[in-house]
Amino acid sequence: MSIGDPIADMLTRIRNAVRNKSKTVVCVRNKVCVGIAGVLRDEGYIDGFDLIEDGRQGQIRIRLKYGAGGESVLHKLSRESKPGCRQYSGVEALPRPLQGLGIAIVSTSKGVISDRKAREERVGGELLCTIE
Repeated sequence: MSIGDPIADMLTRIRNAVRNKSKTVVCVRNKVCVGIAGVLRDEGYIDGFDLIEDGRQGQIRIRLKYGAGGESVLHKLSRESKPGCRQYSGVEALPRPLQGLGIAIVSTSKGVISDRKAREERVGGELLCTIE
């Protein structure tokens, strides 16, 4: 089965797993999805991820993170730039989800990075998704 938008598929799988209180979720592996998982790990939204070889494209196993009372760390994941309507943003126009408490994930010439790091490095790019 081919997936038209692997980033939206990954975000939907994470959203569904958080709703079911799952400990892990498995997604299709590609460079952008590995970059998004790396940003989520670095920003503290997930515990980590493993790359699984399956003889084809591979998979990513993401370990989800929950609070002390079992509440979810991830509340809202939304896809911004879609295959039919790409959204590019300069460094000054990058959004600040939840007035800086959330993150926006940006695909830049320096890789997939968070909006904070993009501001530090003064680069813009394609706005992939926002996490609150």
